[in-house]
Amino acid sequence: MAMESINVETYRAGHDAFNQRDFGAMVKQYADRISWTDRARGLTFSTPQEFRDVFLAGWVESSPNIRITNPSYIDAGQTVVCTFTVVGTHDGPLGPFPATSNEFALPLCEMWHFDASGRVVGGDLYYDQVSLLMQLGLMPRPSSA
Repeated sequence: MAMESINVETYRAGHDAFNQRDFGAMVKQYADRISWTDRARGLTFSTPQEFRDVFLAGWVESSPNIRITNPSYIDAGQTVVCTFTVVGTHDGPLGPFPATSNEFALPLCEMWHFDASGRVVGGDLYYDQVSLLMQLGLMPRPSSA
């Protein structure tokens, strides 16, 4: 088995820190300026503080028990790709939507981008917003054809 790269180790540690709600540790290896984009919502964060205080805190506010599960990391050098599932319960506001108390399991594909010294300089997150809204009961499921 090949040895895991430092970038994969940093990424894995970031996910572990998220699950422990240690956002300071999660962004510890982030550069001062980043370009981190939630592609489903079209939101880009340019500093680790903004990413921590707006993006991460927003997900936890909407689901205090949200957890990253079953991560699979693919090392591509200065980019590491991870597929995983977040699971949780919608117990707080999600943007304009009030809590529904519904459970969800949302598959995601995320990439972290690193500079030559191993600092996180950005990321991209992809997920199906419609699937999430249907699981939360905020959007009707399509009828069978």
